[in-house]
Amino acid sequence: MRPGLGWQLDPSVTFLNHGSFGACPVDILAVQRGWTDRLEREPVRFLDDELAGHLDAARADLGAFLGADPAGIAFVPNATTGVNAVLGSIRFAPGDEILTDDHEYNAILTTVRAAAERDGAQMVVAPIPFPIADPSEAVDAILGAVTARTRLAVISHVTSPTALVLPIERIVAELAARSIDTLVDGAHAPGMVPVEIDRLGAAYYTGNGHKWLCGPKGSAFLWARHDRRHGLRPPITSHGRNDPRTDRSRYLLEFDWMGTFDPTPALSLPAAIDWVARLDPGGWPAVMAANHAAAVAARDRLVDLMSDGAATPANAPAPTAMLGSMGSVILPRLTTDDEAAALHRWLLDEAGIEIPVVGWPVRGARAQPTADPRRVLLRVSTQRYNDDGDIDRLVAALRRRGLAMR
Repeated sequence: MRPGLGWQLDPSVTFLNHGSFGACPVDILAVQRGWTDRLEREPVRFLDDELAGHLDAARADLGAFLGADPAGIAFVPNATTGVNAVLGSIRFAPGDEILTDDHEYNAILTTVRAAAERDGAQMVVAPIPFPIADPSEAVDAILGAVTARTRLAVISHVTSPTALVLPIERIVAELAARSIDTLVDGAHAPGMVPVEIDRLGAAYYTGNGHKWLCGPKGSAFLWARHDRRHGLRPPITSHGRNDPRTDRSRYLLEFDWMGTFDPTPALSLPAAIDWVARLDPGGWPAVMAANHAAAVAARDRLVDLMSDGAATPANAPAPTAMLGSMGSVILPRLTTDDEAAALHRWLLDEAGIEIPVVGWPVRGARAQPTADPRRVLLRVSTQRYNDDGDIDRLVAALRRRGLAMR
């Protein structure tokens, strides 16, 4: 791990899991503490009189980075909250279908299922191949699950368990041509891959700031297209529901105040965006490119380790073009969730390596949640604090555990 880059990660742990909760740099935590100090000096004035203006400024900076109309940005604690807000605001008719896929994050699948059960609708899970040879396979799988009853699609921009960058522009466009709205789960995308939300044209987009933007935990956003903001409600109803002000949209009045909360993660996001951009003279494009190159190199070393030398599809579970700053590999010698959990714990406790090992599809995507997964995956994430030595330690640990195929 590269020292001196500004993160306070435990030097005794090889941290290869930026994708789960990110890691906030020391300088940004200091910015957040500064916001906290300002708030605590006069909480009533800050929260009642000043907060709206501060949120608007942060919204403008985030919108510029995301290519998104700031008027559509609502700050939420995490992307899961954003998905809950959308699904909680839509009422489905009995027999309606909510389309998702088997690469989706478990928390989102449980939210989709709960919304379907609430209204007598159905959750339809499209099976996307993994290994996958071409992005068109994902498009075909999703469109192949569309029916006349499909009302909404919930699709990841970057999948969590399999670490695939899906061709989200094409997916959104194809679904829109069939009069189907898309809620994009962009939990991993901001800061990993370029995001142009207005140009994408989805009905809804939610993403995290605490992952690849390196913001504090609790910094996330929900964006809604202008024609979908009316009637979109936050999961908590508070004063904004009957606020008499007319200088702000009802959408922002409700989302910007969901009871007393800590606004400092959202207010710190602009500083985080600027801080990461300064890690490389080339700014964000160069940071994304470097993280991508490191992830591809790490994934390829792991694929080679897990290969028996034959040219099988499992040797390359996804094309390089479908990777961002993460890559997942198949562990052929593991077959159950319990084995995945045991390896994760051993890697942390015995080898000092933090990296996710998961069964795929996740439980929420299985016909029977108690069924064994089809694959056990190891997902490696790379951020600028990682180096080749981190991957060397992981490879050595997997060999020691007896998981290498050669």
